[in-house]
Amino acid sequence: MQQARTLIEAAYRERALLQDGQTREAVEWVVRELDLGRLRVAEKGEAGWTVNAWVKEAILLYFGLAQMKVLEVGPFEFYDKIPLKSNWTSTGVRVVPPGTARYGSFLESGCILMPGYVNIGARVGENTMVDTWATVGSCAQVGKGVHLSGGVGLGGVLEPPGASPVIVEDGAFIGSRCIVVEGVLVEEEAVLGANVVLTASTSIVDVSGAEPVIHKGRVPARSVVIPGSLPKQFPAGTFHVPCALIIGKRTASTDKKTSLNQALRDFQVDV
Repeated sequence: MQQARTLIEAAYRERALLQDGQTREAVEWVVRELDLGRLRVAEKGEAGWTVNAWVKEAILLYFGLAQMKVLEVGPFEFYDKIPLKSNWTSTGVRVVPPGTARYGSFLESGCILMPGYVNIGARVGENTMVDTWATVGSCAQVGKGVHLSGGVGLGGVLEPPGASPVIVEDGAFIGSRCIVVEGVLVEEEAVLGANVVLTASTSIVDVSGAEPVIHKGRVPARSVVIPGSLPKQFPAGTFHVPCALIIGKRTASTDKKTSLNQALRDFQVDV
């Protein structure tokens, strides 16, 4: 692994090194290891999440090596550089047509991929549901037991390589048509109501106490979040800009499977 890392970091700085066969093999090895789940773009340790920038560099180099070609899947035809994942029967993952995962992504056993999409470098934890038309962008990291509802969009963060990807931790529930981009972290067992949009600059305002508390780039664990707006002064007048509101926490008294939906209904919020 260290040898591969050294070759990839050098080639990322000097692309002419991709002409070297050993460097090309290192790039292809990284993407294969991602596809098999033995490498990942980001990992959580005691100090929080760490990004493996060299792995993201390998993905970017892989795009330069791969050639455009026709891909035939039954009656469907595609034209792209990156093939689709294959050999699903050995993975314990259920894939519902036309659900699609790109080579270099990894879904753990027990996942269900409805007609959604998982891009290269992404990882989806065991027993997670990727519901209809949900998108897991390149390098996004999704934990175990997560529900990505219909139409959810998790953005891809490939560049710069050191940038944190979108991360959704274990047990989170992401409501219909939510958008999470620009490396936002959704911590364990948080619940996002329908249509919440989170970017790196979105104000995530905890309104559950006596005074508002503003977070950016991170949804605290077990938070229940809904869309909101804040007044902002412009030359033409005062207008409202989108934000997200933390209206409370999931309660420990409810069973987790129930509380994913019930947590929002407790606060009279649509799923």
